[in-house]
Amino acid sequence: MKKILNFSLLLCILLLGACSGQASDSNKDGTKTMKLAVATSKDRSLTQGLYKFEEIVEKETNGSIDVEVYPDGQLGGDRVVFEGLKIGSIQGTTMSTGPIASFESRFTVFDLPYLFKDETEAYEVLDGSIGEELLNDLPEQGVIGLNYWENGFRQLTNNVREVKTVGDIKGLKIRTLENELHVDMWKELGANPTPIPYPELFTALEQRIVDGQENPAGNITTGNFYEVQKYLTKTNHIYNASVFMISEKFWNTLSDEEKEIVTKAAEEAKEYQRELNQQESEDAYAFLAAEGMVVTELGEEELQKMFEAVQPVYEKYSSEIGEEFVSKLLEAVK
Repeated sequence: MKKILNFSLLLCILLLGACSGQASDSNKDGTKTMKLAVATSKDRSLTQGLYKFEEIVEKETNGSIDVEVYPDGQLGGDRVVFEGLKIGSIQGTTMSTGPIASFESRFTVFDLPYLFKDETEAYEVLDGSIGEELLNDLPEQGVIGLNYWENGFRQLTNNVREVKTVGDIKGLKIRTLENELHVDMWKELGANPTPIPYPELFTALEQRIVDGQENPAGNITTGNFYEVQKYLTKTNHIYNASVFMISEKFWNTLSDEEKEIVTKAAEEAKEYQRELNQQESEDAYAFLAAEGMVVTELGEEELQKMFEAVQPVYEKYSSEIGEEFVSKLLEAVK
């Protein structure tokens, strides 16, 4: 049964690529269609960043590139979208580093728990030599990484009990990203982790397939998770960078002038999106509390206990990613 499902998924991707092959090169009138797919809703800052990118590119190219944004997982979850980038059926996306790590393992390093203390620290690393080094891994997958947008710090929600200590997490069925490190981290914290694609998450919560989930505050709000979740705990366990990527096949159809426009537009959209995301997170907590969620702040002592509990994750993945590279990152963070 699993083989049949996998074959069906692959067939759908190939058919999508065949149907959109013309669009990924150029249309009859000479314009180039650039489909941008994202899992988040149209109101989320990541999607708004794509709309900003669309606005800039279409203006600066005088319409030679026609950008189309597909939010809400319309073109599939993260893994399907990444496969679409590889074959050129989807031309661009912004996606958290967790799913990318399933294709390029060194991106796992940015999902190490409690790596960054705040956004400013994350920006210094992501926009520096280490972030650039990892973007240079992506062409091996047929993908061009331009920069890092922001999904924000991930927080825990559930519908069973208020989480005020590490012990309160024990036994909770928590939805995670489709990423082995995330699964291992929640196991170390005592939860029962279950990977579920983002477009399927609300239904999984509503039907009690899982007790809870973990996402940045903006996703909790725009995903309407507060309708099916009672408790939110500010765990800040992982900072989610979101890589803005272009299909290499599409990139190679662009003129030098168009590549320059796309690159500059990605930088402008990055700055716009990061600022928007920080405001979005701030507003989200007030909104969620007003909607009846119990919002819990953890003290430094309890956060330290969580950090200590996940040290086996550092030990396991440092060897897998490369201890020298992890050490370089940790030194940069210091």
